[in-house]
Amino acid sequence: MNQAQEVKGVEIVKAMIGFVWPKNRKGIRVRVVIAIGLLFGSKILNVQVPFLFKYVVDYLNDPNNILSLATPQNTIITMATALLIGYGVARAGAALCSELRNAVWAKVAQDSIRRVANKIFLHLHNLDYSFHVTRQTGALSKAIDRGTRGIQVALTALVFNVVPTVFEVALVSSILYYKCGGQYALVAVGCIASYALFTLGITQWRTKFRVAMNKADQEAGNQAVDSLLNYETVKYFNNEKFELARYDKVLKHYQDASLKTSTTLALLNWGQNAIFSVGITAIMVLASKGIVAGTMTVGDLVMCNGLLFQLSLPLNFLGSAYRDFRQSLTDMQLMFNLLYIKANITDKPDALPLETTRDHSEIRFENVKFAYDDDHKIFDNLSFTIPSGKKIAFVGGSGSGKSTIVRLLFRFYDPLQGRVLINGQDIRDVKLESLRKTIGVVPQDQAMFHNTVYYNIAYGNVNKLEEDIHEAAKLADIHNAILKMPQGYDTQVGEKGAKLSGGEKQRIAIARAILKDPCILVYDEATSSLDSITEQNILQSLKSVTQNRTTIVIAHRLSTVVDADEIYVLGNGQIVEKGTHYQLLTNPASLYSELWDKQHNVAVEEEEDNVLGDSEEIKGK
Repeated sequence: MNQAQEVKGVEIVKAMIGFVWPKNRKGIRVRVVIAIGLLFGSKILNVQVPFLFKYVVDYLNDPNNILSLATPQNTIITMATALLIGYGVARAGAALCSELRNAVWAKVAQDSIRRVANKIFLHLHNLDYSFHVTRQTGALSKAIDRGTRGIQVALTALVFNVVPTVFEVALVSSILYYKCGGQYALVAVGCIASYALFTLGITQWRTKFRVAMNKADQEAGNQAVDSLLNYETVKYFNNEKFELARYDKVLKHYQDASLKTSTTLALLNWGQNAIFSVGITAIMVLASKGIVAGTMTVGDLVMCNGLLFQLSLPLNFLGSAYRDFRQSLTDMQLMFNLLYIKANITDKPDALPLETTRDHSEIRFENVKFAYDDDHKIFDNLSFTIPSGKKIAFVGGSGSGKSTIVRLLFRFYDPLQGRVLINGQDIRDVKLESLRKTIGVVPQDQAMFHNTVYYNIAYGNVNKLEEDIHEAAKLADIHNAILKMPQGYDTQVGEKGAKLSGGEKQRIAIARAILKDPCILVYDEATSSLDSITEQNILQSLKSVTQNRTTIVIAHRLSTVVDADEIYVLGNGQIVEKGTHYQLLTNPASLYSELWDKQHNVAVEEEEDNVLGDSEEIKGK
């Protein structure tokens, strides 16, 4: 089974830095350098603003300067005017640097999100069958959606809030120490340290409520998707209110966790404001005493006030940035956990392409043992050979392992013991891409994309031309039916093919496999949803497709495998009987004969019932 390890926050941060500073992407790296340069330029200009304001206040507070303003030579431009202009330029310059930084950084962030999303999308497709049969689509979708959105929040918080705020705090503290003395720097550092410790402590405490909220949100999304996907079953059993009650129960958990998140946020915001208010008050009291003592000017008081007030904005953002960063790490953790899931089925480092042709595509199972789990043994030393170009059928009771043969052949699973060979090559030693390109499968459960009929058929080979797609549809006896649909080949099939009948879905799946044109064809109950007439039409058409091509037919209805070159009967994890249809029927005690008689009797009874029903209808008329 696939094992997911818990990813730590440090590992997530390292991974994000790797996406922000990618190898062989000079354009992105240049943007990162420019954005950081603009960031520090903005902070330096910000620090100049309180100084310019101080000089203006001190200049205007000097009576001699006020009197000189009335002289003719100073009426046009004065020192005070120049300082005020400088003040405005500094503020505007800081804002300009900040906005330019956002514009430059936007492409970096979006490029990172795109590459992470692509990596996860491809990784999920590369995970093996055992992962996908146990996944919950709603929960998986929620985890990826929240995780990708969390990347931008985390990057912005880390690069534009945490690092520059630390730089600005160090710069302001140094200025206060140099200009005003150690007491001022001590008050500033104490205020900032208290603020940071309080924020970190409360945010850490609040994280558990966010985790609980995410969990409830994920469960709600998963339950909603699962219920809506099975809406027919819900209606069959009149369980709409039951489904609503289950959904509401999960929403109640989400509501409780969300309320706790909101109330603790209010506590965090109030505490932050209280700590900062105490710090500002202490600085102002010290500055007032300095003015009374004559060691400081009014401008110095304005400067101290301005410096701390300028810190209040990034510090407020620091609190929310840390909170958002922690929440984003929580949101991203599930998504990054997916990246650390290791696939059980992978290419070996020295894997070679599978070399096959229609004339050379022999399949051989050698002493294969396989079980899905310890209590569910399927095969015990299963061995058989399918010669190139032959049509071989597998029959047997439910659970005998017919479909498991397809999964092992397609390498959704590997045998516990033994080997599976194609054209003499162990499929574990060849590249998965070449193996799966060689085999075309018409599955028992036909998966349809929520797209057009044309798209679903063309998916077998996206490089084929329109006439090839039409020809495949004709061979699958679906072309005329498609033309009668509202928009023909452009008709939407609905989610999972909901707008199509079971027979239409099967015929589209057959057309898709035909279009792939593989060396090996596998039909897993490929006509189980078709009526007898359509089934015979398709079987007749497929004779030309399967001719001189290695073909495996997994069959429940034995009438579909009468023309097989050989029939293997599965039972107790092994092949218990084999031969042609007529050879197997010569032994009345054989399992195949028993299966044939049961199906034949059922078919006769159904035919008699139909005739009797028609007679009753005629009498009624």
